[in-house]
Amino acid sequence: MPSHLFSRILVTGASGQVGSQLVRALEPLGDVVAPTRAELDLSSDASIRRCIRALQPRWIVNAAAYTAVDQAESEPALAHAINAEAPGIIGEEAEAIDAPVIHFSTDYVFDGTNATPYLETDPTAPLNVYGASKLAGESALRQSCRGSLIFRTSWVYGATGKNFLRTFLKLAHERDQLRIVADQHGAPTWSRDLASLIAHVIAQIEHEAATEPVRLIYAARYHRGIYHAAGSGETTWAGFATEALRQLAERDPSINLATIIPITTAEYPTPAARPLNSRLDCSKLDRTFNYNMMDWHNSLHQVLDELA
Repeated sequence: MPSHLFSRILVTGASGQVGSQLVRALEPLGDVVAPTRAELDLSSDASIRRCIRALQPRWIVNAAAYTAVDQAESEPALAHAINAEAPGIIGEEAEAIDAPVIHFSTDYVFDGTNATPYLETDPTAPLNVYGASKLAGESALRQSCRGSLIFRTSWVYGATGKNFLRTFLKLAHERDQLRIVADQHGAPTWSRDLASLIAHVIAQIEHEAATEPVRLIYAARYHRGIYHAAGSGETTWAGFATEALRQLAERDPSINLATIIPITTAEYPTPAARPLNSRLDCSKLDRTFNYNMMDWHNSLHQVLDELA
């Protein structure tokens, strides 16, 4: 049995909706270590360095982030510390021990004015503090760690954690009508699909390192860079909500749920501006790792099964 199967994989943000799925998905590949926030404080340079130096992981998967998009407008320093500075520090420590780093970023690095899905090479222009902090984190990690892979995703949801679907379903059972934005376009992405992708990527790079044979870090550096990884297909927030209600009604025609009233972004002002186009072109992911993200209709069906 290859020795790497019992090597250490450090997962940050394990209490989040992506991190919790990663812990499960990566268990077959190694000894997954998921520190609590008390054990690894991403707003503290010293805490990050101390944790990584103590664990000496073979891989680092950074799923932790400051994700309160609107709150970030009033807490820019904290958002920057976690989303922009911490990835650079993680990268420095990873570089010192030749550990590849996998990191998550966001569609919010774009301003949403493209008429087509965004490529990894398209110009970035975040509209809000959160997007700017995540973009700065991408840059800091790429500069500090030559073995880093960054996966931009969008509209993450699942059966656990705080996300649009769970909030919407609760309100749909309580209210007669719900006004939902219908002019922001993107693709819902299942947290479990993201975790499965990362397990696939790690397994592929480990396989390449073993069969070449080369050191793991060189195999990771061959694939370093940015990848788009969002659910297949596209919709709007109102479209996502409408499809969720349709699938629920299909399961139970007698159920009483809210009526969706489509509105514009201008009719629902928020502290942080949102891009109108969050669609991501994921063809590079397919070409490099032969992985296709799930169609959002299918992932929604599975998530609703879990919530039933």
